[in-house]
Amino acid sequence: MAAMVDAKPAASVQGTPLLATATLPVFTRGIYSTKRITLETSSPSSPPPPKPLIIVTPAEKGTFNVILFLHGTSLSNKSYSKIFDHIASHGFIVVAPQLYTSIPPPSATNELNSAAEVAEWLPQGLQQNLPENTEANVSLVAVMGHSRGGQTAFALSLRYGFGAVIGLDPVAGTNKTTGLDPSILSFDSFDFSIPVTVIGTGLGGVARCITACAPEGANHEEFFNRCKNSSRAHFVATDYGHMDILDDNPSDVKSWALSKYFCKNGNESRDPMRRCVSGIVVAFLKDFFDGDAEDFRQILKDPSFAPIKLDSVEYIDASSMLTTTHVKV
Repeated sequence: MAAMVDAKPAASVQGTPLLATATLPVFTRGIYSTKRITLETSSPSSPPPPKPLIIVTPAEKGTFNVILFLHGTSLSNKSYSKIFDHIASHGFIVVAPQLYTSIPPPSATNELNSAAEVAEWLPQGLQQNLPENTEANVSLVAVMGHSRGGQTAFALSLRYGFGAVIGLDPVAGTNKTTGLDPSILSFDSFDFSIPVTVIGTGLGGVARCITACAPEGANHEEFFNRCKNSSRAHFVATDYGHMDILDDNPSDVKSWALSKYFCKNGNESRDPMRRCVSGIVVAFLKDFFDGDAEDFRQILKDPSFAPIKLDSVEYIDASSMLTTTHVKV
């Protein structure tokens, strides 16, 4: 696998929170038109992808950084189309494999190994499947995952030198002892120093069926607290649930059912939640990959720029260990 360089830590955030009078550009669709590409394992490309996958890429000429996205528990990668399109429109190439389709899911270790196969395919296989004059910068790749895919993203970051890791309401099983073997939460501190953003949900810990989809003790807080060597940010979408980043009506029937009935959902439209998550991801990666810190620092200083309510926004700068916390009430 090609080398993936660490991004340098950014300066600490200081100052009085601003009074937001308008949204930031990252929370609206970007300047690029996008193209969706579907690849099967039988693809004539050489080498073919080890798993079926979706690529969402800017259609225009340019060189773009890459995000490897890992879907949530037994969900279809097609269920995240709105988020993929938003992020790609800001100049990123999103690669989203379908690691499995079964209920119950495979072992977390098998899922991790499948994700590793896709990560190793990227340097040789991605470029040949992109539009003409669209170039993937595979030397700087972020890995991002939702739900159990978030756990896999963090575990994969312990194996490979990604440029950043992003957890969307990540979950390590129903408690600290389930999931990967050994449990990823058995580590007191993750052995990497890459920048991290974790976005949790306020309703993820609320049970709707038998158990909560993102229970306390195995949720976003646990992942954030273990990134002790990284510059790291933590956001909580107060009024939204674990599945509220998905499309309104996922085309896959299984994903639709899981999205609507398995987890506690918020009462508001999902569109602001998706725009918020996508915008934070774009702003974070623009900061640490491109050196354009303006939007990310504005969100950290004044979370009211976001299209939804964000609670307990926290940023810790690894270079100085200074902490910035903003609690929105």
